[in-house]
Amino acid sequence: MRLRDTLRGTRARVRTRLRPRRIARFLIAATLVVLVVLLSSVLWIRFTTRDFQYSAATAPAADVAIVFGAEMYSTRKPSPYLAARLDLGQRLLESGKVKALLLTGDNGHNSYNEPDNMRQYLLDRGVPANKIALDYAGFSTYDSCARAHRIFGVRSAIAVTQDFSVPRTIALCRAVGIDTVAVGDDTQIHNGVYRKCWLRDQLAAVKAMYSIIVEPDPKLLGPQESSVREAMAATP
Repeated sequence: MRLRDTLRGTRARVRTRLRPRRIARFLIAATLVVLVVLLSSVLWIRFTTRDFQYSAATAPAADVAIVFGAEMYSTRKPSPYLAARLDLGQRLLESGKVKALLLTGDNGHNSYNEPDNMRQYLLDRGVPANKIALDYAGFSTYDSCARAHRIFGVRSAIAVTQDFSVPRTIALCRAVGIDTVAVGDDTQIHNGVYRKCWLRDQLAAVKAMYSIIVEPDPKLLGPQESSVREAMAATP
């Protein structure tokens, strides 16, 4: 009995010592898997979209510029990131690169309305109201792309976003069927939160790959809208 008890005690001590090592090995393996998935997603997106990135001056003509929403202050003024995107959209419209602007953003509750405030910013700068269409359910980049194609009938577009979001945005919009190139704003590189935004966008590559592969429905669909076609046909 004593020998048996001794062996049992020895085995228990060995298992106790091995358990932390197993946990550590599992955590290391899991971390490596996450890093491989993240890195492969980022590299695949960058590699497959590199031929579709342009400046506002060199971008080929398209039907519409899709301007993606971003932070809107409580004063209803756009953040520097969003203002820079809107300025690029205006340049594309005024230079004849696109026939209309589709402003897509978050209006998930009554106290926060990106599209209307984006529109007001452009109206204050002389953009004709009839050249602007609004999407109030652009809750994510994927949702904005999917709705632009499925709800608004967009077939070719210049996506307008920040420079670090350009590859991911192109990949998502092209995945849903839009012939997409993109123009990225690079004027905010010295903004204090630029690095944080850049890192967050790299992490979003994994979610983007999921959306590209699975092609889920956007959070909100709804009936077909003709506002983009009407804005394209409107005379300024």
